[in-house]
Amino acid sequence: MADELVHYDVRRGTALLTLDSPANRNALSRALMARLGDLLARAGSDPQVRVIVLAHAGPVFCSGMDLTEARGDAASMPVTDLPRILQAVWESPKPVVAQVGGAARAGGLGLIAASDIAVAARSATFAFSEVRIGVVPATIAPTVLPRIAPRAVQELFLTGAVFDGDRAVQIGLVTEAVDDGAVESAVGRYVDLLARGGPEALAETKRLLREASAPALAEEFAAMSAVSARRFASAEGQEGIAAFREKRPPQWAAEL
Repeated sequence: MADELVHYDVRRGTALLTLDSPANRNALSRALMARLGDLLARAGSDPQVRVIVLAHAGPVFCSGMDLTEARGDAASMPVTDLPRILQAVWESPKPVVAQVGGAARAGGLGLIAASDIAVAARSATFAFSEVRIGVVPATIAPTVLPRIAPRAVQELFLTGAVFDGDRAVQIGLVTEAVDDGAVESAVGRYVDLLARGGPEALAETKRLLREASAPALAEEFAAMSAVSARRFASAEGQEGIAAFREKRPPQWAAEL
């Protein structure tokens, strides 16, 4: 249906989950995350599905948290819903491929990092933009930190600098960067390769990789989610979010 925030389509053993919320650049609203979580569970339990592809409609893969919902105290922040989605992608028994044809920011990079394989357009842009609005990339850290080289993550978490698809490959966030227009075909190549693996063997291999790279993921998510929610609810975080909405510099940057 046209009003669905995430579309679901199964073809030849592949479940295609397409983020389609152009009004807010595919931001992670509570409604979108609820829909995405339901569809990830549906794909994971469908015996006809061998591979899951996370794609997007429009020019933006995912702009991060929906800042229009970031009001109230720490306990009510929507960022506390994100760990369930990231964990569902990370722990999916079926391989998950991210198809990134456009920009990704903040929480969107958490989705990319949680995926087993990520293909991006070279022209796609990425940024851990949290510090620019007075919050921290804590919730996505459990999936991002196992992927990215330490020096690169230090630079990009602290500066919020924008980088392209080739740099995303260089630092380990993305598997492959391809020319614009070739993303879908490159994803198809990976899907074909993954479908050749035994479903049980793939699930067991994924479990082995998870235990080697992030053995205490649930505990990390709980701790990092609390940190992130506190920052969203803080005075500095609320000022940064207000400045973003009002298209002005936040107070701490106004005199730079």
